[in-house]
Amino acid sequence: METLYYNGDIITMEGEQDFAEAVLVADGKIKAVGTYDAVAAEKGEDCVLRDLEGRTLMPSFIDGHGHVTMAGAQYLTRANLEDAKNFDDIVAILKKYIADNNVPAGQPVLGCLYDHNYLEEGTHPDKKVLDRASTEHPIIINHASGHMGSVNSLVLQLAGVNEDTEEIPGGMIDRYPGTKEPTGYLEETALMAIATMGKESTGLAGAVGDAEEDLLVRIQDMYASYGVTTVQDGGSSGAGLKNMRNAGKKGRLKIDIVAYPSPLPQMTPEGVDNVMAENADIVGKYVDHVKIGGYKILLDGSPQGRTAWMRKPYENSGDYCGYPWLTDEQVHECVKKSIADNQQLLTHCNGDAASEQLLNVYEAELAASDNPNKANLRPVMIHCQTVGDDQLDRMAAIKMVPSIFVGHTWYWGDVHLKNFGDARGRRVSPVKSALDRGLVYNFHTDTPITRPIMLHSAWAAANRITRGGAEIGPEQRVSAYEALKGITINSAYAYFEEDTKGSIKAGKRADLVILSENPLKGDAMKIRDIKVLETIKDGETIYKAE
Repeated sequence: METLYYNGDIITMEGEQDFAEAVLVADGKIKAVGTYDAVAAEKGEDCVLRDLEGRTLMPSFIDGHGHVTMAGAQYLTRANLEDAKNFDDIVAILKKYIADNNVPAGQPVLGCLYDHNYLEEGTHPDKKVLDRASTEHPIIINHASGHMGSVNSLVLQLAGVNEDTEEIPGGMIDRYPGTKEPTGYLEETALMAIATMGKESTGLAGAVGDAEEDLLVRIQDMYASYGVTTVQDGGSSGAGLKNMRNAGKKGRLKIDIVAYPSPLPQMTPEGVDNVMAENADIVGKYVDHVKIGGYKILLDGSPQGRTAWMRKPYENSGDYCGYPWLTDEQVHECVKKSIADNQQLLTHCNGDAASEQLLNVYEAELAASDNPNKANLRPVMIHCQTVGDDQLDRMAAIKMVPSIFVGHTWYWGDVHLKNFGDARGRRVSPVKSALDRGLVYNFHTDTPITRPIMLHSAWAAANRITRGGAEIGPEQRVSAYEALKGITINSAYAYFEEDTKGSIKAGKRADLVILSENPLKGDAMKIRDIKVLETIKDGETIYKAE
């Protein structure tokens, strides 16, 4: 089947001044691009003509980092707390969730997306607050960052966490002042560990894990509605990969998923070597829309939650700089393995101390490795919220890709200015600094932390306005075209797919999106208001606005 698109603005992303009058798609690929007459000359008799009626056609969007299996579980099965304004709202939402879903006593209740930064109390709810929602259900609620959360008394009891419980490396068990009694608020590895302690007896087995196959199939429709056709599952478990593959084999997947299991047992409990061996056929290549892209590790936490590991202290915190997830020795082990296994490594680094740890270790392991392909692995630093110019220089030298969570400037920009002060706060998500150094940056939404609205990411990069209406580092703004590169061709590069995706060029996959307006025309402040009208994957429409 052939389709010829014409009579609209066609942004090829092959160059800032490269536009086309028509695009011909055949058998899931782009057959021709250019003037209408030249393209029409190549169409067959049965070609379908698609009049764009002045709308915009461009490559569909590629999310540089996220967690698609987590997104399915979070958005479709949990109590959504993002609109809660105070503790009373959290309690009311949880109670309503229990009643609406007829959750029997003893079964877990999971909540998500509360943000203490925007609660009237200005802090995290403790076990006493959650006990008001229920003392008969184990309750775990996750912060909007995904790096911290709270549990009720029953979870602590079932997990055997009390005054005598030792701290967990890479995390924190909060305790009431002057005592050793846990408050129920937990950070990083402590939340991950306690949420699964004794999970077989608490009913948490599966409830805190990956989306089931049906949830995965359902959540892809959300991605498609935002024009996204390639997504990531960072830190995949073996179970999560199995669900992806089962959906793909049944023909239920519409979008491409790039999975990254982890050498860290907290993320991939089945063991990364076992997972790679069991899925050897999809390492580096798609089968039924799923491929393994490499490995994923975490080095620190959340800047808006003040757990990101910083080189200098947070504002008004004494000498507190956050803290690391892993020791240098553990990072060396993970990096050495990734290079030896010839695998791309994605590394979560929000704080500049975490960035420093990664760069020190990666440079050392590169120098020590005898892998002849070691310079071509395109390691990725995920988030890059506070990465310094000195560190960006070092990234350029080793061809490390900055995947920037630029939406932070909107969602938490005001919080960063408060946590870091003006000089550091205005530099969060330093896209212009990365561009100036020739780095192939890309953007991500870290779904389910935020929804996969890639046009919002482009808007944030071009405008840098906080939720409170303040400008945050206008010197770090980039042009609308440079912002669009971060969600198309540059993201394709990070997945080693720049030859098949990310721009409209003959021979590439027909992954396209039709927009209500041209993001390169007019006021850049309007980019986030542009509507996705249709999403096309391999030449087939997978979403169409009603």
